[in-house]
Amino acid sequence: MSFLLPKNDGKLTIGIMGGTFDPIHIGHLVTAEEARQQFKLDYVIFMPTGNPPHKDKSQITDAEHRYLMTLLAVVDNPYFTVSRMEIDSKDTTYTIDTVRHFMKLYDSKLTLYFITGADAILDITTWKDYEILLKSCEFIAASRPGYSFSKLKAIMGNTFPEIIKRIHLLEIPAMAISSTFLRRRVAEGKTIRYLTPETVEQYIYKNRLYVK
Repeated sequence: MSFLLPKNDGKLTIGIMGGTFDPIHIGHLVTAEEARQQFKLDYVIFMPTGNPPHKDKSQITDAEHRYLMTLLAVVDNPYFTVSRMEIDSKDTTYTIDTVRHFMKLYDSKLTLYFITGADAILDITTWKDYEILLKSCEFIAASRPGYSFSKLKAIMGNTFPEIIKRIHLLEIPAMAISSTFLRRRVAEGKTIRYLTPETVEQYIYKNRLYVK
């Protein structure tokens, strides 16, 4: 699904937040809002993954459920939107293809950030066309409590100094919450209230997602 976002004085700064969102939770939302404010993003586009190369598709909830939960979670924020681009793709979806799509859509008027977890950055050299990717956009790496950016620098700084320059650390306490944690609580019959928006919570219960 392609769409055009309103432009700000002819230029646009957006953040793409990719993830399975299985389910989306407050950690994702807090991260997106903090990134929007700190990096002065005009919009944050949530991009539910379609056929991610590093995950077993059979272990991921149906894409339509994940898309609708994400939509319910962000509908009340005018700076957030959701794209169906990856979930509508029949092919394996790669970050570089998504970034290229938006760069082509907005041409040189776009400044693009990709928002992901700091731990995922450690594997960035395994991503498809990562060198081109790093030249096309910058990364906002959201960290969990206790994560030290010095660890990332120690592991990658000497070998890939050009990568460190394109990565910006964003410390988010709420990132201690994970989708895996929510799925386990639902399976165990425990509450997930306040861990995800109420609309998402009710959607999960109504559709009996994550129930063993």
